[in-house]
Amino acid sequence: TDYGYSVQETADGGYIVAGTTNSIDGDVSGNQGSGDAWVVKLDSNRVIQWQKCLGTTLSDTAKCVRQTSDGGYIVAGYTSSTYSSTAWAAKLSSRGDLDWKKDISNTEQANSIQQTSDGGYVVAGRSDDYYSNGNFSVTKLNPTGAAEWQKLLGGSSLDYANTIQQTTDGGYIVAGYTQSNDRDVSGNHGSSDYWVIKLDPNGKLNWQRCLGGSSGDVANSIQQTTDGGYIVAGSASSNDGDVSLNQGGVDYWVVKLDSEGLMKWQRCLGGSSTDNANSVRQTSDGGYIVAGQAHSTDGEASYNHGNSDFLVVKLDSDGVTEWKKCLGGTSTDYGYS
Repeated sequence: TDYGYSVQETADGGYIVAGTTNSIDGDVSGNQGSGDAWVVKLDSNRVIQWQKCLGTTLSDTAKCVRQTSDGGYIVAGYTSSTYSSTAWAAKLSSRGDLDWKKDISNTEQANSIQQTSDGGYVVAGRSDDYYSNGNFSVTKLNPTGAAEWQKLLGGSSLDYANTIQQTTDGGYIVAGYTQSNDRDVSGNHGSSDYWVIKLDPNGKLNWQRCLGGSSGDVANSIQQTTDGGYIVAGSASSNDGDVSLNQGGVDYWVVKLDSEGLMKWQRCLGGSSTDNANSVRQTSDGGYIVAGQAHSTDGEASYNHGNSDFLVVKLDSDGVTEWKKCLGGTSTDYGYS
């Protein structure tokens, strides 16, 4: 079993892909345990240039990979044992050689990483048992992987960060979900809400927003937009509060925020079954492209090939659907990035 969780086009026109592998044959070599984090570099013709297993004798997963300014790559992931897990970040050269790999203190899972304007890195995930449940963990690393600062943010229930991006003012925007409604968290609508937080360059909390309704809502992807606001996507089980026109079950939920985190518009996309958006990006025409997994066979997923498909939806700048496409076959197909 091999999973791909993150992909990016590289400066040479190729691609870098990261995930996890349990294989020891085929395209995979160097697996060190039951499952390794796996990073693969493809050229522009999709031919493998190199592959790298990063792991231990335990189970290792890479959740995010990004090219760095020196032509290398930064990877974030975690190592799991029976009762615990430890987050880590790793720096690879342009040829896939390991420059360094560092554990991230107080952090159970690392889900998102980005190189920062000063040449360091910022990584977000879930803390290890903070307040007995786990909070957003945001850690700033220097160029060699040493921690400069760390912020654990949330309340007395579970808070889980899925995505982080440096903003144009040098601060950071982070999104995930919260089940809390105390300490750093206010305005929770019930169950779990999207939790979006804005940090300054030193990790101080500028503002926070709970977005959702009375059921479970989870944010998986966020990006700053050209107008200084933000686009965020994930899944919504709610059909009240901030969420309207849910088509049944769980929908893609795409929300446009202004620069202060106030909602400008929201759209539910999908059908009457379970549909989860994992990635959203602004497009060159000012609209948005959303990708994830759809179990529905109606609504935006009306041409599902069976079981579950990649569902890709193109929105205009106001969130109106321009086109949608189901990609897959009769079995289970996932779109993560």
